[in-house]
Amino acid sequence: MLSGIERLVDIVGIRNSSNSLNSIECIREAIRTADLTKLSEMDGHFAGAARDRHTVRLARTIGYPMRYFVAKMFHGPMLVVSDRIDSLFEWCQQQKIGWQFDPLYTRMVPAHYLIEIDQIGCPDPAPRYHRFFTPAIGLGTSDLDAAGTEYISTAYQTLKHWLGSLPAYEAIALAFSGGIDSTSIFLLARHALTELGRDPDLLRAFTLDLGGGSDALQAETVLKQLGLESNWEVIHASASSLNLEEAIGVIEDYHPLDVECAAAAMCLLRGIREKYPELKYLLDGDGGDENLKSYPLEDSDLTLSSVLRNPLLYQEGWGVENMKHSLTYSGGLSRAYVRTYAPGHHFGFEAFSPFTVRNAIAAALAIPYETVLGGSIEKLYALKQEVVKSGVQTVTGIEMPAYPKRRFQEGAGGESYQKWRVSKAWCRQVFLKQWEDRLKIAWDPQGDRISGNEAPKNLQIS
Repeated sequence: MLSGIERLVDIVGIRNSSNSLNSIECIREAIRTADLTKLSEMDGHFAGAARDRHTVRLARTIGYPMRYFVAKMFHGPMLVVSDRIDSLFEWCQQQKIGWQFDPLYTRMVPAHYLIEIDQIGCPDPAPRYHRFFTPAIGLGTSDLDAAGTEYISTAYQTLKHWLGSLPAYEAIALAFSGGIDSTSIFLLARHALTELGRDPDLLRAFTLDLGGGSDALQAETVLKQLGLESNWEVIHASASSLNLEEAIGVIEDYHPLDVECAAAAMCLLRGIREKYPELKYLLDGDGGDENLKSYPLEDSDLTLSSVLRNPLLYQEGWGVENMKHSLTYSGGLSRAYVRTYAPGHHFGFEAFSPFTVRNAIAAALAIPYETVLGGSIEKLYALKQEVVKSGVQTVTGIEMPAYPKRRFQEGAGGESYQKWRVSKAWCRQVFLKQWEDRLKIAWDPQGDRISGNEAPKNLQIS
């Protein structure tokens, strides 16, 4: 294997959220030197890769998806890093080695980990995982009013910091269902804009209606109760415009609930973009359900015990060392955040939710769930409303209306939602077919392709 040749291609580079105080160079150096303490202290979201001799290190938080692929070149392995599978493939095509590519050979960096990959030739060594987010679990108060104050105050400060980093007169969109998370973000964002000396009406809420959905009525009811319906509008779209196959291509995943959610999100964002071409910033309440474990257990094989004994299950999945950990994807919201990130990126939005940032996650994890719930699933289902509503009132002084939870795609689609629900098998089949069509070009024996052993004629080694 030749030395003196760069073996890392980072297509997207170091990324950090606009509210972060960390410089690009600071993030890169912390990753390069595997400084877990420094990474743990960084605010906001970030993602990046750096090389230290033959070792490449990568790290990310939930807000920035990150993938890599090990390509084989004449000088040995080459690690290619991006936020998307298709851009990894495009790079391989440009190097005329697209025939090496398989989307299932790509890997997603799990959120809240730094991983190390030694590039020393075949066979490729397994990544080494090092956690940099180690929140205290269950050590907070069991007083839900106090817990709500801590959780919402933490999310509020993050949100205020993000809003303060935006241009002073920039309009902000909010994906709004009238549910607990989006309503709390609406009230917190308006309060933060006011405290920043800005016009709270810069924030505008948008609700998707695919015909007969419950969210539009719920959103209207909530905002009328608050006297703020003038800051809201409905994006109407036909249910027939919802394109599940397009959503699979955009999020590059085949988990059916995420595909359905992304397809609905694309209808919403397309409608906003058509009406407001210059709008750039997008808020949502993603992560709120995960933080307070607000998912119906009957929809999965989970039990209350499995949820409570795996505190970061909804954020990270079962964990990188467990059998259920996928090689191609990470787990939990670490994987699922593409349903927000990719549609937003596709339509030119910078999306943000304060509930996905580590300090808010940590505040939620501090709640002693076993003590608070006492084994009751009913108490779990009621927990988020109690915690968030109490916290919002403490922070803003406003009593927040609260309505039952429903999934975004169900609230937007109503009865039609049942007609376009799909299985994982169908989604995976579509995903693989989309890639089969792309890879035919790379595998064309008459195409422009080279062997990975072929060295450039003008090769220079430093």
